[in-house]
Amino acid sequence: MSARPRLGVLLAAVAVLTAVFVPSASAHAAPAVPETAVLDGARLQQTKLRLDRGDPQLRRALRNLTIRADNWLHQGPWTVVDKSKPAPGGDVHDYLSQAPYWWPTTTPTAANPWGCPYVQRDGQRNPEVDTGTDRQDVEKVFDSTYDLALAWYYTGDKRYAQKADQVLRTWFLDPATRMNPNLNHAQFIPCKYDGRAIGIIDFSQSYTSVVDAIAILGTGAPGWTKTDRAAMTQWNSEFLGWLKNNPFGKEEGAAANNHGTFYDMELAALAYATGDKALARQTVLDARAKRVDPQIAGDGSQPQELARTRSWHYSTFDLVAYTRLAAVGRHVGVNLWSYQGPDGQGLLKAVDYLLPAATGAAAWSHPELEFYRYAASDIVHAAADAGDARARAAVPKLEAPPGGDLWALRPAAEQLDSITG
Repeated sequence: MSARPRLGVLLAAVAVLTAVFVPSASAHAAPAVPETAVLDGARLQQTKLRLDRGDPQLRRALRNLTIRADNWLHQGPWTVVDKSKPAPGGDVHDYLSQAPYWWPTTTPTAANPWGCPYVQRDGQRNPEVDTGTDRQDVEKVFDSTYDLALAWYYTGDKRYAQKADQVLRTWFLDPATRMNPNLNHAQFIPCKYDGRAIGIIDFSQSYTSVVDAIAILGTGAPGWTKTDRAAMTQWNSEFLGWLKNNPFGKEEGAAANNHGTFYDMELAALAYATGDKALARQTVLDARAKRVDPQIAGDGSQPQELARTRSWHYSTFDLVAYTRLAAVGRHVGVNLWSYQGPDGQGLLKAVDYLLPAATGAAAWSHPELEFYRYAASDIVHAAADAGDARARAAVPKLEAPPGGDLWALRPAAEQLDSITG
């Protein structure tokens, strides 16, 4: 055999080995950066690249995420039109939920089917609020689209994107099943109120997850079309208009506790997502004197939340809104984390106040009907990422929430011991 054929065989073998062992330049091509309102799109992109390169810690987190996403593949879609009774006024497309802490005082009868009058029991959830209204279904819409969109982005598995598409189209876009973009009948109280401003928190506490899911799908999810994106932007624009102009929205915006914080967070995120970055920026700027100064004390406590029967839950709950609002602020050039009020109050100090209980170093000394240490985990992660040395040191001592710690894959705080506000 001549030298030339041998050389040819050798070169061919080298080519095969190179193809097997050396990844091509396109193997880890940068994925698109989602234009998210709360999540940091550039950080998601970098996380995706690390996953593609086999990062073992992220792989473990991804398994937890895909377990959740796989569970959603066999559920839904959900719609507001299938509840047993329409909202007051009769339009089945109107969202309906019932006040969670209000209870009947008499046994229902034919003449009094609700058992009226209703009385309030703070922190004690009436189980009937989870039947016959849209509250449980909308939580599934929020959670599923977020999990599914993230799972698609990180894995490329089109099943996740297609399921998210179906859920979003059914709840928001299909004329036969869509929800009207208002919350006129949220947290109604039978025989008392057809709806209340306070019910806006049904959406404000986690609807920004849907806003970010839409942005993630917008990076090229199969089946999620330009028409779908435009229709969701239109829905969000109409909903934002309702929040700004409806008396319920104005009342909720004036609330001095977690309801007001969540209202601002939702307003800012929707404004950013629909192109009104000036409103998003101004909302975050205003939150310094309007929210932080009166709601957080100099020692970092949140007096209005500490007064609740579930003071731990509501202290962490309010900080979920603050950390997400700060995340929106990052997109519009406002560092809410660095702000300190006249008494030294601020977000970092508020998180630090929770660290002894969050790490198990000390008991929570305020009223709490159901203490879950892991409820603080995401907000501690957020403070650590914002540069808080005490929070960073606390991260290894945190209690993982059920289903595992997903912060590395979706670094935006969630209420991990969720109950209706």
